[in-house]
Amino acid sequence: MRARQRLAIGLMLGLAGLPTVTLAGHQTAPSAAEARAKALVAFQRDLVSVLAPRADAQPLLGAALLARPLGNQPAPASFHALIERAAKADGAGPAVQWARLTDCDATAQACPNAEALAALTREAGDNAAVWLLKLGLDSANGHHDDVREDLRRAATARFYDDYTGTALQALATTVGTLPPPTPAIDPASPAGAWGVQVVMVFGVSGLLPAPQPGMQATARLCEEGKDDPASRESCLQLARVLEWGSSPLARSLGLHLRETLSDDTDARAAARTEMANLAWEVRNFAELSARAADDKALAQHLLALARNGGTEMSLMLAALRDAGIPTDAPGASEAATTASAAPASP
Repeated sequence: MRARQRLAIGLMLGLAGLPTVTLAGHQTAPSAAEARAKALVAFQRDLVSVLAPRADAQPLLGAALLARPLGNQPAPASFHALIERAAKADGAGPAVQWARLTDCDATAQACPNAEALAALTREAGDNAAVWLLKLGLDSANGHHDDVREDLRRAATARFYDDYTGTALQALATTVGTLPPPTPAIDPASPAGAWGVQVVMVFGVSGLLPAPQPGMQATARLCEEGKDDPASRESCLQLARVLEWGSSPLARSLGLHLRETLSDDTDARAAARTEMANLAWEVRNFAELSARAADDKALAQHLLALARNGGTEMSLMLAALRDAGIPTDAPGASEAATTASAAPASP
């Protein structure tokens, strides 16, 4: 399970007052906590019902994302129906098609959704995430010529965006459509209704099935081709795109490629420093997000950042900066310098 999913489960259970051990053990939750958990799910269903009649793309995207984790939804309020309508609505963009990639259950087709992927290659051909997603598929299917072309397209793309920031924006702008019902609010939490909203936004986002660009396939392809000058250059070019990517995962792969493929000792040391900083940023943002469920001002601020849009990385860095948390890990630069100066192993 991804770290973001673990955080989301912790947030959802923490707000409801449920101990996380109930996921794997047999502990019985208190009746008040069970009631809050049920009220949260009911609130989520109510939000979907209120948003479903909307005609513009962003509210429909928000409704679809809220509906995705819910079971037994009426057909008109299901993820499939809502994301199909969002894709056809005015203002629909690549972020809707990206979410539509996971629309495979009702259509009985393999994931990712082939129509959504085709639309993305047409509408977002300058996004490296689209080509890395295709690279993973082509690699799994043994289409080696297509894999090389996918790598070339990703390396020459203008940017990398997995649209997590847009999904958070859609959720944050729609979750306030209704006030949270009193039974869903933990009376012991100072965050009150704001705590419910922040958990709904970041919790639902973390629990959604997400399209997975072929990060492992890309790393393996670049490792295997490191002795080929053309392949090496493409991978280093891709590394530069990924280092400025929208997500910590993309940035991590970009730094890994720079560290393992670059001939420049200083560049490799800098990549190690930035990797340590990235791990520090992700860990501190996870802790900050977890506190938001019980901190009204922090919950309001995270929701405001999400509503402003941007990317997952930009939101994370803004939240850390505003909280006064440095984005440089203590001692990271010194450790990388020491590592680069160490003699190579025989």
